[in-house]
Amino acid sequence: MSASAAAPRPEWRILGMNVSNNFKRLQARLRGLVGKAIEDFGMIEGGDRVMVCLSGGKDSYTLLDILMSLQRSAPVQFELIAVNLDQKQPGFPAHVLPDYLTDLGVPFHIIDQDTYSVVKRVIPEGKTMCGLCSRMRRGALYRYAAENGITKVALGHHRDDIVETLFLNMFFGGKLKAMPPRLHSEDGRHIVIRPLAYVAEADIERYARARQFPLIPCSLCGSQDNMQRMEIKKMLHEWERRHPGRIETIFSSICNVVPSHLADRSLFGFSSAGSVPAGEVSPGEGRLRGESAFAGQGRR
Repeated sequence: MSASAAAPRPEWRILGMNVSNNFKRLQARLRGLVGKAIEDFGMIEGGDRVMVCLSGGKDSYTLLDILMSLQRSAPVQFELIAVNLDQKQPGFPAHVLPDYLTDLGVPFHIIDQDTYSVVKRVIPEGKTMCGLCSRMRRGALYRYAAENGITKVALGHHRDDIVETLFLNMFFGGKLKAMPPRLHSEDGRHIVIRPLAYVAEADIERYARARQFPLIPCSLCGSQDNMQRMEIKKMLHEWERRHPGRIETIFSSICNVVPSHLADRSLFGFSSAGSVPAGEVSPGEGRLRGESAFAGQGRR
């Protein structure tokens, strides 16, 4: 199912919202953070055709909303198309996203593919289905991107997702890695971007409540409760409760890496005397450097 853009409607009139000053400040903050991430990591360029992967959750709704807002005043021209994969999960409200996107006036496409039955058949009862489900979903979305001239694939992962992934890989994979804000897919055919990389989950929750998005829960398959990610999330929330600002500090450390003070011989030549590699990031440098055309969007 596809749809081209209808006549765009003023975003606040769609939901009949009374826009408070607090909300305007929150929106400006998200616009600024998303614009800065786009600029810092070269996520969007003039002429890009950006596919926003929409699941029906708060993150992807917020991503689409902020990108549409930035698109109207961005320093470069780019296209947006919202794409959802209907995986045929029992109870999935298939009408919600088409109705919302039609009302919003954004071009969209719904991919119909029964990945749910495949995952249920392959994964034993009681085991987490998210890994296989994610790989199949990614394959379907990449195929659509390749067939429709998509230049960037935008995902709704935020700052907290990136920090959680860091600890997941440390605790369960023995690797020091997280989610990059921009990367090439494994086959090199697609550029994946995460414009919400600088945005805290708590701000997205506040934004989604204010915008009254028609959320679709990611619990239809019943496999979420046993996820290792949930344990990491609980740990980080407890740290944040006891030490406010802890998650932001951890995220800042991801942006300020000193390879010479780790132990990966592929990143630093420990056997050669003492010089720091040319590409190494020094302490104090990181994501808060400079202003940008995109970053200034939050103040409009």
